[in-house]
Amino acid sequence: MTNMSNISAARASRAIGAMFFAIFGALWLGVWSQRAFGLRPSALAVIAVGAGAVFAAALRQYQMNRSEHDAEADSTAQKKASRTFMIVNVTQWVAILVAGNVLANVGLKDWVLASAMVIIGIHFFPLARAFGNPQLNITGAALILLAIVYPLVAPGGAANPGGCLGAGLILWASAIGSLIREPEKPKAISPK
Repeated sequence: MTNMSNISAARASRAIGAMFFAIFGALWLGVWSQRAFGLRPSALAVIAVGAGAVFAAALRQYQMNRSEHDAEADSTAQKKASRTFMIVNVTQWVAILVAGNVLANVGLKDWVLASAMVIIGIHFFPLARAFGNPQLNITGAALILLAIVYPLVAPGGAANPGGCLGAGLILWASAIGSLIREPEKPKAISPK
């Protein structure tokens, strides 16, 4: 496979990630909106439009690079990345459920969302390596930092809806960054 095909396949892979980020960012923003303003259709409509715009841009990039992505689907590297993705995501959801239940049962229900942010942030580190996308390290670190800082500085601590706002915006910014930033060209192997 040529370098341009590899780059095109990486663009498609990042576009898939950006579609997930558009959706999960909207979910975080929906929770923020509901907790900050109550159920306001106008706020939810703005979030839906934002999510739709990010998702549409990602879908367009995916469609433009789909053939190269599909050509790599059966490669050993892609199978390994897919396996890592599945293991990491199952582990993440189990950890979120366990942490959420433990915190709720010990009277710390306000900390459930902050703990979920930490777990989600941590899950990005192995995915960054598996997909060769170092930007995911930044996304993960930003979510972890947010989860640690906002409960300490926001009025109301961990119950403050600002954490959800931050998480949603981090995911949308990461989605946009994945679509804008060009994947690195594979390094040429030099003869020894």
